[in-house]
Amino acid sequence: MKYSTVALVAQLISSTAAFHLVQRENPRVLGLDIQRRSVVNPVARDRLRRRQKTVQQTLDNLETLYFANASLGTPAQSLRLHIDTGSSDLWANAASSALCKQRGKQCVESGTYDANSSSTYEFVNSDFNISYVDGSGASGDYAKDTFNFGGKTIDGLQFGIGYTSTSAEGILGIGYTVNEVQVNRAGGKAYANLPQLLADNGDINTNAYSLWLNDLDASTGSILFGGVDTEKYTGTLSKLPIIPESGVYAEFIIALTGMGSNGNQGSIFKNETVAVLLDSGSSLMYLPDNVATSLYTTYNAQYDSTQGAAFVNCDLANESGSLEFTFSGPTISVPLNELVIVAGYSRGTPTCILGIGPAGDSVSVLGDTFLRSAYVVYDLTNNQIALAQTNFNATSSKVTEIATGANGVPNASGVANAVSTIAVASGGGRVAAPSIDPSGAQGGSTASKGGAMPMITGNPWLSGAAAAGAGMMLGFNGF
Repeated sequence: MKYSTVALVAQLISSTAAFHLVQRENPRVLGLDIQRRSVVNPVARDRLRRRQKTVQQTLDNLETLYFANASLGTPAQSLRLHIDTGSSDLWANAASSALCKQRGKQCVESGTYDANSSSTYEFVNSDFNISYVDGSGASGDYAKDTFNFGGKTIDGLQFGIGYTSTSAEGILGIGYTVNEVQVNRAGGKAYANLPQLLADNGDINTNAYSLWLNDLDASTGSILFGGVDTEKYTGTLSKLPIIPESGVYAEFIIALTGMGSNGNQGSIFKNETVAVLLDSGSSLMYLPDNVATSLYTTYNAQYDSTQGAAFVNCDLANESGSLEFTFSGPTISVPLNELVIVAGYSRGTPTCILGIGPAGDSVSVLGDTFLRSAYVVYDLTNNQIALAQTNFNATSSKVTEIATGANGVPNASGVANAVSTIAVASGGGRVAAPSIDPSGAQGGSTASKGGAMPMITGNPWLSGAAAAGAGMMLGFNGF
């Protein structure tokens, strides 16, 4: 992304005092169910989001995305929007776009927006132009209209209309407003995107939300704007400072200080700092190259650089094991079966990839293959992230609102001496990889032997056309 020079004030908390709970009969919390649908090749989709300057060939397979049902306009025009913490704009395809005329079925499934059909449409400007490293993206107008989601009606929400687009999928970007296209590309002022507008309108106490993706086999998760569901995680939430980039809080980057395997914290590396981006819009995680290479050896993965994927024996998903990610104290354990993705089929036999890629010159990314194992609270007002181990397939719910102030996240404690600064290169580039112990990733693993490289095809019951990812905007000319 190209970042604004607007400075934000940091409130980095290192105390160990627990945050207080706030409950009321009608809490200021807006909940939204998130559905998971297998619609797109994860490697191809993630490639659009990242900053590497190489163009990779895509895999003809399909993978997971997280989306929510919403609508725009009066009368309501239904949309299926991908939830994306890695970008900040909501945008939808115009019904008249050439893409949707060519890919009618895909656009019907994801929904489109027709300004002429809404009595509450309001033109803002023609500055909407989001693009990606291979030229994919969308451009058109910014507008305002009525937005409906989770049983709540929001008047006058600004969003982008993709009159020209290469993605059939609409995006709900919920990151920092400094990361909006209007700021980065047009040099304009930030506007109140969805989470900020909810806070401004008093629908929630503060600009903060929690995300629960659930496990790989689950079809639904949830996002709570202004609230935390204490039944969806185990233990307590640990608060970590978000890392500013050139003095600006622009993305959800925190410090990864250690990795281990099979319950052995720090066995891969420890007491080092790696900047990692928490991005729900990335299907996979992208780790420093030497870490990824070590894990490929451990799990007998065959990495194909032309396809940008590490192929593994699907039986690996049936084995015990885990990866441990430590953040200045709290550790999130990711089960091995959450890392094995069915990417397609070869002659009726499933073909699997490991949900880990090399970061290369990009910032390391903890995408959905990590986030499914973590309950994450994104506190944009106080520039902090709170983490806890997820409670997979929780059957109960106890929602508590997030209060105002630095101690407003319920059931959370600050991490003492948490890393609060890392040198992050311009554009989010990783400065250095950690020094790893190649034997540390073994941890007694009984990883399956990888087979020969298969030729794969997409799941036959789904459309094979891949949607472009969102976020990771670049400040270059688009269309």
